Amino acid sequence: MKTMIVTGASGGIGRAVAETCLTKGWTVGLIARRQAALEEIATKHSEAVVLPADVTDAAAVEAAFAVFLDQAGRLDVLFNNAGIFTPSALIDEVSVEHWQQAVDVNLTSMFLAARAAFGQMRRQDPQGGRIINNGSVSAHVPREGSVTYTATKHGVTGLTRSISLDGRPFHIACGQIDIGNAETDMLRDLAQRAKAKGETPPPMMDVQLVADAVLAMAELPLNANVQFQTLMATQMPYIGRG
Repeated sequence: MKTMIVTGASGGIGRAVAETCLTKGWTVGLIARRQAALEEIATKHSEAVVLPADVTDAAAVEAAFAVFLDQAGRLDVLFNNAGIFTPSALIDEVSVEHWQQAVDVNLTSMFLAARAAFGQMRRQDPQGGRIINNGSVSAHVPREGSVTYTATKHGVTGLTRSISLDGRPFHIACGQIDIGNAETDMLRDLAQRAKAKGETPPPMMDVQLVADAVLAMAELPLNANVQFQTLMATQMPYIGRG
């Protein structure tokens, strides 16, 4: 049986990926702060392992991985997904607090989870595994007023490349999926607010498409890797943006 840990599993893309993989027979560790939401998933899927934790807390991440490995025995895939948006602003109007929040959640948490996964994959027998980082189209080109999100997502790309290089001797593959406007509760809320202002809502795609793409990456043999994949709503102003 294949095993996976998903961070940010309580909602949105993380939840969609976790539930899709559980449906396909994977054992999935669910990491997020909202324990009730994780337990709701587990009531529907017996192979779900609830791991409430703050992904920015190094000790909490290590403890969550330890609990999962005690139950599952090994780790085949990490979907490194947790992330936040801070309020949009020009750089001189961005608070240091919001900058630090973005770095902590969007970058440090990715490092902490990848660090724990890499160590396990390196030690386990048979050796190896796969780390899939959730980037963003903002890992390539920015939106206006997005310095915290854009800078941290560019950092995720560097993390992905470094893990890919360091993982080669240990059969550890690392890839990144860069997602643009998957329809989640957060994006639906943005669309409703745009409509209320008389603005055109952002183009969106079904979040299930993202879950299916992550599953396809996860199911590859370790001698093959999707290094970078961009999956986005077709009408997004991505090409030519920046």
